[in-house]
Amino acid sequence: MSPHVSITVIALKTLTLLLGGLITFLAYRAYRRTHSQSLGALALGFAIVTLGALLAGISDLIVELPIQQTLLLESTLTAGGFAVIVYSLYTGD
Repeated sequence: MSPHVSITVIALKTLTLLLGGLITFLAYRAYRRTHSQSLGALALGFAIVTLGALLAGISDLIVELPIQQTLLLESTLTAGGFAVIVYSLYTGD
């Protein structure tokens, strides 16, 4: 991978982690204030999606797993996180 692409990927992963972490934090804070189970599930879903981005970045740049394994890891966590988000929105209390 060229250095420009690596820097761009690192910058985008960092932005994803910051925004995902902020969304997770805000949803968790709303859950703590309201004790709404759907908001708790929403925070969990965003945390899973954000964790997927973090682990994909680590596995690609630090551990240097093959790209297929990195994509599988990220896609699995993203799909799981979105499933929890859908559940949280569908079951709203």
